[in-house]
Amino acid sequence: MIKNILPALVLGLTAVASAALPAAPVHAEDQKPEQIHIRGSIVSYSGSALKVKTREGETVDVTLADGWKLASVANAAITDIKPGDFVGIASLPSADGGDGALEVLIFPPAMKGAGEGSYGWDLKPNSSMTNATVADAVKGVDGRTVTVSYHGKEKKIAIPDGTPVVTIAPATNDDLVLGAVVFIPAEKAASGPLAHQVLVGKNGVVPPM
Repeated sequence: MIKNILPALVLGLTAVASAALPAAPVHAEDQKPEQIHIRGSIVSYSGSALKVKTREGETVDVTLADGWKLASVANAAITDIKPGDFVGIASLPSADGGDGALEVLIFPPAMKGAGEGSYGWDLKPNSSMTNATVADAVKGVDGRTVTVSYHGKEKKIAIPDGTPVVTIAPATNDDLVLGAVVFIPAEKAASGPLAHQVLVGKNGVVPPM
């Protein structure tokens, strides 16, 4: 299952990254669909239709594209973050001029390089997402500070103890149950959100991104 999940998630995360980064002007016919993020809990699921109550309280109908892929997240630990790992870290600027992590996703090795870069994110106001390789991870009094590198740049991010740390795990359609929490990177379409990938929470672990 995981081998089937990874290629699609790589494409999805790369698409999200591309949409968030500034781009050169393009002709109207070359424009890609606007990317949106849906965070919420499942109201119902049937075939290619997923109804989700978002964290904002709105109920949206998501259409699942042909060949859509499903994955879940599994708990990891801050001590699992090691040099050479490829991670996705949502963070906020901190008072000392650095960044403080809101959550960390440790990518499986097969997904190294997915959506590499640092760009605006909508988890919280002023948050950013950095997909990068860990250069070092230094243990501190209340967590760790990691230095990550991407496209020849470096960024230091503090990860306090208690910050959600997860990795990608397999899932099946049976996990799309009432109340399950999902994170869906989708395309904005005339008929409503169109999704190629869905991340679902299970076993008490929810997608924190």
